[in-house]
Amino acid sequence: MISASPQRRRVTAAAALAAASALVATGLQIAGPASAQAAASPRDKAVDAAKANVRAHAEEFGYGSGQELAVKDVVFDADGTQHVRFDRTFRGLPVVGGDLVVHQSKDGDFEDLSRARARTVAVDKTTPGVSPRHTADQALKKTDGVKDATSRPKLIVWAVDGTPRLAWQTTVKGTGAHSEPVAKVVVTDAANGKHIASYDAQHQAKGKGHSEYTGKISIDTTKQPNGKYALKDPKRGTITRDAKNVDADALQPSSGKLLTDRDNEWGDGKKWSTNRATAGVDAHANTAWTWDYFQKNFGRKGIRNDGKGATVFVHVGDKWDNAQWSDDCFCMFTGDGDGNRDAEQVDLDTMGHEMTHGVTSATAGLVYEGESGGLNEATSDIFGTMVEWYANNRYDKPDYLFSDQSTPPWLRRMDKPSLDGSSADYWKSGLGDLDVHNSSGVGNHFFYLASEGSGRKTIKGVKYNSPTKDGSTVKGIGNKKVAKIWYRALTVYMTSTTNYKGARKATLKAAGDLYGKTSTEYKTVKAAWKGVNVR
Repeated sequence: MISASPQRRRVTAAAALAAASALVATGLQIAGPASAQAAASPRDKAVDAAKANVRAHAEEFGYGSGQELAVKDVVFDADGTQHVRFDRTFRGLPVVGGDLVVHQSKDGDFEDLSRARARTVAVDKTTPGVSPRHTADQALKKTDGVKDATSRPKLIVWAVDGTPRLAWQTTVKGTGAHSEPVAKVVVTDAANGKHIASYDAQHQAKGKGHSEYTGKISIDTTKQPNGKYALKDPKRGTITRDAKNVDADALQPSSGKLLTDRDNEWGDGKKWSTNRATAGVDAHANTAWTWDYFQKNFGRKGIRNDGKGATVFVHVGDKWDNAQWSDDCFCMFTGDGDGNRDAEQVDLDTMGHEMTHGVTSATAGLVYEGESGGLNEATSDIFGTMVEWYANNRYDKPDYLFSDQSTPPWLRRMDKPSLDGSSADYWKSGLGDLDVHNSSGVGNHFFYLASEGSGRKTIKGVKYNSPTKDGSTVKGIGNKKVAKIWYRALTVYMTSTTNYKGARKATLKAAGDLYGKTSTEYKTVKAAWKGVNVR
C-alpha cells in the first residue's frame, strides 16, 4: 500500500541533514554514516541523503527509536530523480512489512515517500514468550508431507498486516512427493504461539506441460581448460547444471553436474529426449533471453541488478512436474514432468516467470501471501509473457497464454483468467484468501486490458475475448508501454505489502511519471483497473 502525507512540502538536503543531526542527538539510530565522503559515489550520496530525509520526516515514515535502515535498492531516473529503497530493523530484529522508499530530487531534496502498510514498526517487548524449539515443532506440524524436513526459527517483527508484533518466522525445508525442493515459511506470534501466516518460500509456476524446445539456436558457452565446452554464459554469468534427479536438500549452486560437451553442439532437439543436454539448451537459451529483456528494456543487469548470473538446474527430482525460483541459493529448479504426458519445464515464459520472482524479491519484495502474493505471481506472469514477446521465437509465438507450450493449451490466460476454472477475473472482497496463482488473475487481466483492450479480437492467430466487470470499453496502449509502467511501479513505488488498490496507485504514479497525468497512457491504466473492479 502506498502512503503519503496529505501535506507534502519540499525540504532541501541540507535542511534534512541538519534535522537529522538533531534527531540523532535524541537517540535515534540509523545504519551507516550519514555524512558524505569526498570520494562517495552518486549511489552513496543518494543513500546518505535518503537516510537524512527519513530522519527529518520521521513521523511520516513512522521512524523512531530503536530502528535502523538497510539500503536495498537505488533507482535513478533520467532527470536525476532518486528512489532509495530501505528495509527496516527494530532493536536488531528484521521487520517484515516495514520497507519504505524515499523519493528525492537529483540534489537529494525530499519529495515523496512510499512505505508498506504499517506506519510504525515498534513492539513493546523483544523477548519471546514461546521458545524456538516449540515454534519449530509447530511449524513442522503445519507442513505435513514434507520429507526430511528441517526447521529454522528466526525472531522478527511481523508488520505485514499493519499491526507490528514480535513473531517467529520459521522456514521449513525438505523435499516433496517427487523429490522437488520444498520450502515453507510459517509465522507464529512469539508471545502466545498462535499461527499468523504460512506461505511458500520458493515461488512455483505449477506447470504441467510438455518441454518447449527453442529449435536451432545460438547459445553462449565457455571453453574449459580440458578442451570441453560448458553451459556457462560468459556474458551473463548464468550456469546451467544437471541436477541428476537428486533430492532437493542436496541442491546448492555447486550441486549436480555442470553440463559439458566436446564439440560445442548440444542436445538432439527432440521432445522426451534421452539426451540430458537438450533440456539444458532450452533452459540456457531462455534464461539468456530473460536477462536480455530486462537489460535492454530497463537497463537492469541481472536479477539483482548486480551483473551476477544465477544457477539453473534441469532434471530436478523424480517425476517432478514443476519449476521454482529460490532466493536462498540464487538458483532456479526445473523438473522433468510427470512421466506420463508432461516433459521438462523449461519453456520460455516459464523460465521468464521464475527469474522474475527473483527480480520481485530484489525490488518490492511482495510478500508471498494474500493480495501481495497474487501481485507477485501476476508480476511473474506479466514479464514471463513479455520475455516471450521479446524473443519472438517461431517455435513459441508470443501470446497472452501463459505456459501454453508446456501445458497445452495453456496453464493460465490473461484475457479472461477464470477460463482455467480457478483464477479471478475481477477484484472482490476476500480475494486475498485465494491461492496466489489464482488471485494473480486480477493483475493478469489488468495487464491484458491495458495492453490490448476489451472485447473480441484475434492477435497473431490467437482468439481472445476480454470482458470488463462494469461492461466498459477499454482501448489498449500496447504491452511494451504497460510493462514499462508495471516495472517502474514495481521497482519504485510498490512495497512488500502492496495490495491491488496499492498497485493501482503505484501504476498510476508510474504512468504519470512516464507519460504525464493527462496522457492516454495514464487514462488507459485507470480504465483498465476500473475494468477489473479495482478503484
